[in-house]
Amino acid sequence: MTEKLVIIGNGMAPGRMLEHLFEAAPGRYEVTIFNAEPRVNYDRIMLSPVLSGEKTFEEIVIHGDGWYIANGVTLYKGHKIVAIDRAGKTVTSDKGVTESYDKLVVATGSVPFIIPVPGSDLPGVITYRDLDDVNAMLLAAQSRDKAVVIGGGLLGLEAAAGLKERDMDVTVLHVMPTLMERQLDPAAGYLLQKAVEARGIKVITKADTRAILGDKRVTGVALKDGRVIPASLVVMAVGIRPNATLAKEAGLEVRRGIVVDPSMQTSDPSVLALGECVEVEGRTYGLVAPLYQMARVAAENLAGAPEARFVHSETPTKLKVTGIDLYSVGDFADGDDREEIVLRDASAGIYKRVVLKDDRIIGAVLFGETADGAWFADLQKKQTDISAMRDTLIFGQALQGGTSADPLAAVAALADDAEICGCNGVCKGTIVSAITSKGLTSLDGVRAHTKASASCGNCTPLVEKLMTLTLGDSYNPATVQPVCPCTTLGHGEVRRLIKAKRLKTIPAVMQELEWKTSCGCAKCRPALNYYLVADWPDEYADDYQSRFINERAHANIQKNGTYSVVPRMWGGVTSARELRAIADVVDKFAIPTVKVTGGQRIDMLGIKKEDLPAVWADLGQAGFVSGHAYAKGLRTVKTCVGTDWCRFGTQDSTGLGIRIEKFMWGSWTPAKVKMAVSGCPRNCAEATCKDVGVICVDSGFEIHFAGAAGLDIKGTEVLGLVKTEDEALEVIVALVQMYREQGRYLERIYKWAKRIGTDEIRKQVLENTARRQEYFDRFVFSQKFAQIDPWAERVSGKDKHEFRPMAAVPFPQAAE
Repeated sequence: MTEKLVIIGNGMAPGRMLEHLFEAAPGRYEVTIFNAEPRVNYDRIMLSPVLSGEKTFEEIVIHGDGWYIANGVTLYKGHKIVAIDRAGKTVTSDKGVTESYDKLVVATGSVPFIIPVPGSDLPGVITYRDLDDVNAMLLAAQSRDKAVVIGGGLLGLEAAAGLKERDMDVTVLHVMPTLMERQLDPAAGYLLQKAVEARGIKVITKADTRAILGDKRVTGVALKDGRVIPASLVVMAVGIRPNATLAKEAGLEVRRGIVVDPSMQTSDPSVLALGECVEVEGRTYGLVAPLYQMARVAAENLAGAPEARFVHSETPTKLKVTGIDLYSVGDFADGDDREEIVLRDASAGIYKRVVLKDDRIIGAVLFGETADGAWFADLQKKQTDISAMRDTLIFGQALQGGTSADPLAAVAALADDAEICGCNGVCKGTIVSAITSKGLTSLDGVRAHTKASASCGNCTPLVEKLMTLTLGDSYNPATVQPVCPCTTLGHGEVRRLIKAKRLKTIPAVMQELEWKTSCGCAKCRPALNYYLVADWPDEYADDYQSRFINERAHANIQKNGTYSVVPRMWGGVTSARELRAIADVVDKFAIPTVKVTGGQRIDMLGIKKEDLPAVWADLGQAGFVSGHAYAKGLRTVKTCVGTDWCRFGTQDSTGLGIRIEKFMWGSWTPAKVKMAVSGCPRNCAEATCKDVGVICVDSGFEIHFAGAAGLDIKGTEVLGLVKTEDEALEVIVALVQMYREQGRYLERIYKWAKRIGTDEIRKQVLENTARRQEYFDRFVFSQKFAQIDPWAERVSGKDKHEFRPMAAVPFPQAAE
């Protein structure tokens, strides 16, 4: 019989618990979740990249609305539970909803600590725990004013770095002599302070806050030594406490947190608890790895295996600030019963310290070079006797035995249970098993199936070494192939840094990302131009000189130096007037060849370059715009006649194709995009080999994507079925916008889909309706700025957002 499971809280720990539970005991529970936040489950450890601009909220969502629907979960968003009736086995929310339970899981998380000083309740003083806090900081950052972050721990430094990326003047106040004193020794804390200050962030240590100043709003922070730090925003990041008030009011045993045994069982046999709100064997936890272990244990308990136990282990600390490599694990305090091994390289900014007790590692601190962090952590966890490698230990795993070794040998030597990804608790064996059993060949595939390297990214080098070790020569790490010889960075890293550093010109990108050449090359400039157009549509002015000749000339160059011109025919439909206009142009300019294309249009070949402006002027007078047969953008939407004429047609395929084409034409994409709409499953428009295709059926519109019919031949993947034409348009637009934002330059949709994973794409644009709408809205926003459209030219002297068709203005590249 199905039992009723109620969960209070919708954070990362209960979300992971449900993943395990649905796998271990599918259908056993009818699940209801009450979430105090008005949104779905998301990756809280990635809030810092959202603040800095490296990621969007949509990219850190773990479970979208579609996931809850697919798993039959009832989710109450914005419902805070105010009462637990243990006798009646019910919970009640502040919105008046009461739900009964057979089993209850409390996962109320933590609350930020607010230092009790005057002014701490002023507007402009915020904490840093959830998306609402990030949104408040983003709003404040628009002022480009001064910000003070109180707290030099992990969260405080990540908040400071994010606000600095948003162009605020940031000061960090830390009461202790060195930063992150709980995770770092003084030497590493000193190096960290230098690295933070090098980013333009001021750091004041031994800073004891006396008061927060202001009348109606914060104006500054006063220190006990008399100094006053001006600020319009103050971020409190001084620590967290388990949120156990609700459990205490319900009569559950509470000390520092909700007391649970190692099976996550509370003092009530019907109630479990997990996450930052609990205390297990006298300890509370705030890092994600132990919370995920709790999730697995709780799931096994609920699935009928109460023998599962939570086991404490030291969790490594890593700072999620781009460009700062830091890793620490265990106990590294001084003591008479321990010894240390230290390596310093001042010129390279490297510091390594390993603390030993009885020839076993009890702690390690790494700064500047952290590749051996997982190895040191594994030795510490297993309490391995290191006496045989004592002399070479500090040099890392690759140099054990006194000689340089293949770096893959170091990874091969790691045990299967060695943790690779601390954020998601993924061990080596899990990654290797996924690679071999699922045939994974890309880093993105490993991320999609195991979550390793999908969060902060610090473990990416280790994951890539595991892939090389497992796949051998068949692994081609395209994700780390440089864009071109001008840089060592790959496409993914360039795209990420453009957004993270808010780079909005090609020279800015080349300067900040340390390009090796002064002006780039024919390979990197078009890529950078596309990324800037896609990321800053309302701010970046498209640089036509960084485009290929076909895009600059609005025509395809042929082998003899002449050009071909393809005017757009919406959905392949034309008229006598249009055909006469084309015939007149052919006669007037003595165009030698006229050909019907596979995309249901007419191609005029053999046009001299000097005639192109006049050809386009004549075509423009007839109402033609460019068909973009040359573009990295939408080229054609092929259609059949559908219900208008065909006795087999189920929907108006011609009308939908024309609607899609008119809505989306002119949108730059990473590579060419071809579409088709077939009016019935007979598929006369060949929709199942296109980048995006639609098969019309009696019940609606079956959307396909990721097909290819060129050098590679590939049938499409089925995205899903939608009922209405409006929904079909919305899904297709969202799909293309997701591709525009994530695709690498010249990467076709089918290659992007293979890299990202079709399940992930389906989740984001079909199942998650809120995210789909956000993609759709961003596409519409970008289309407002015709500077991204290859058929348009800025109108001189007009408002910067006014444009008109290219055919109506002088051809801008006629002199080239």
